[in-house]
Amino acid sequence: MPVKYPVPSDRPFFHGKYWPIGVPHQLDIDFTITLPDMLESSVKKWPDDPVIWFLDTFVSYSQLKNYVDSLKKALFKIGVRKGDVISLLLPNCIQYVVSYYAITSLGAVVSGINPTYFPLEVFHQLQLTESHKIIVLDSLFDEKIKPFSSEWEFDWIIETNIVDLAKGMSKIKKTFGKWLKKIPTGKVNHPKVYSFVNLMKESSEFSDVPSILINASEDVATLIMTGGTTGIPKAAELTHENVVSNAKQAGIFITQHSDPSGNIHLGHHSGLIGVIPLFHSYAHTIVMNAVISVGAWMILFPIPPPAKELVKTLHRLPNLNYFGYAGVELLFQRIIDLPEEFLRKYPLDNLLKLNLSGAGPLHSYVRKPFEAKTGTLITETYGLTEASPGVSINNIYGPRDIGTIGTPLPGTDWEIFPINNFEQGPIKEIGPDYFGEICVSGPQIMKGYFRNPSQTAETIKIWDKRRWLLTGDIGYMDVEGRIIILDRKKQLIKVAGHPVFPSEVENLIGKHPGILEVAVTGVPDKKTGEAIKAWIVQKQDYPFELSAELLKKWCKENITSWKVPKYFEFISNLPKNAIGKILRRKLSSE
Repeated sequence: MPVKYPVPSDRPFFHGKYWPIGVPHQLDIDFTITLPDMLESSVKKWPDDPVIWFLDTFVSYSQLKNYVDSLKKALFKIGVRKGDVISLLLPNCIQYVVSYYAITSLGAVVSGINPTYFPLEVFHQLQLTESHKIIVLDSLFDEKIKPFSSEWEFDWIIETNIVDLAKGMSKIKKTFGKWLKKIPTGKVNHPKVYSFVNLMKESSEFSDVPSILINASEDVATLIMTGGTTGIPKAAELTHENVVSNAKQAGIFITQHSDPSGNIHLGHHSGLIGVIPLFHSYAHTIVMNAVISVGAWMILFPIPPPAKELVKTLHRLPNLNYFGYAGVELLFQRIIDLPEEFLRKYPLDNLLKLNLSGAGPLHSYVRKPFEAKTGTLITETYGLTEASPGVSINNIYGPRDIGTIGTPLPGTDWEIFPINNFEQGPIKEIGPDYFGEICVSGPQIMKGYFRNPSQTAETIKIWDKRRWLLTGDIGYMDVEGRIIILDRKKQLIKVAGHPVFPSEVENLIGKHPGILEVAVTGVPDKKTGEAIKAWIVQKQDYPFELSAELLKKWCKENITSWKVPKYFEFISNLPKNAIGKILRRKLSSE
């Protein structure tokens, strides 16, 4: 059977020295596989192996399937039907994974909500996704839902406590934890509320769920919120084909990318640290779905633990087949900041073998000290919610260059198209002088934006009979077919006609020995149209106090004149979202 999404064999990334050894070019899988199919397959292969660790509790693949089947019956009993949107207002926990797979097994749609949202933001997402059913952590109800509960008609609410399925915790620990308020708890006041635990217990009395036909290529599995290329909140519709394909793409890369020594075979029995939240597309795929597809296990934390606690936890968990860490630059920086003597006592080089940095650029001033201090490699990934989200990963083993986003995942193609002129076709020239918008094609490209056909039409276009996602990112291609990202299309700064990319300036300024973090945006300027402003976080242990004058002098000595910021502002912390991505828009609006 021919491959459903073939990538032309002459693509330059296939033939350069950077294509990961052992990874196939094409994605040759059964594209009719749904999420419940993928889970069922893994349960048959690894029934007794761990799939989740959470609060001292291990859940095996067969246990997970039993949980999913129980909740599936309960949800059907209380009226969930194919196409319904069910929201999850939960942190990372066992219930999140169980709910996700139970909901999608019914052909219904999951909409994960950020637990740190304010009530108005939660309300907005419920309205945008047209969701009238929600599973919520009991301790979040009063703060997040109660303020608008009279304005929004819920069909029902299912409440759960963080420790409900954490059977590894003793009853005494749970009881005293709630009594001492170390385990958050709360009461859900609503006329139609169900207990998660009771529904699971009672499910054996419910009728079996009739067979539900799920069309992998058409039926939506999840709605994930994104600002897209415009910054306006939208919900990306990801089908079963989208999310299964992306899980398989990531899984193939992780398991088939060959370690030259032949000693490391990641995948089955590998533990992947789940600090980034599962409602975000990055963790949704890498931490949850890709893990399940390869027989690995996810190590879940409800909130990001301090770096010391995280490292200590790894040392007390069973090292079945090494650990991986899918994080963001901020999380890797926290490990860099650990004292040398602590990392000598709790070394990472024989534990961590897969460090993936995503949701933003990986700067050299983070990558180099991380690798030097831990003795483990870190590599950059690239993706966006509209691509489920994985598009590319740099080599784990073999040659890697700082500043590139590597090669595409199997079955993925990319091209550089003229900015705001997609119809002209791809730019054929290569090199930094020929930058344009990065466009991506493959099975992971979303179906569209929920109830938003105009934005969908602007973001997904047809070229050469294939669907292409216009990413909104600007970059160029090198001779090896790799892409170097310059910046977001909307964040390009024009200084007296010169295009300036904020990420490039951030990377350059970040090389100053006294700077911990930096963010750059453009601000209006009467003389040059726009000027550059930099927000600086100084390292606490730097022996000298930085000033705008000193920093501007250093920049003029090290950076081309039109890239030197006109304004500097020193702040204690850069504003970031829930996964540590710098919010440039928030800085520029203050």
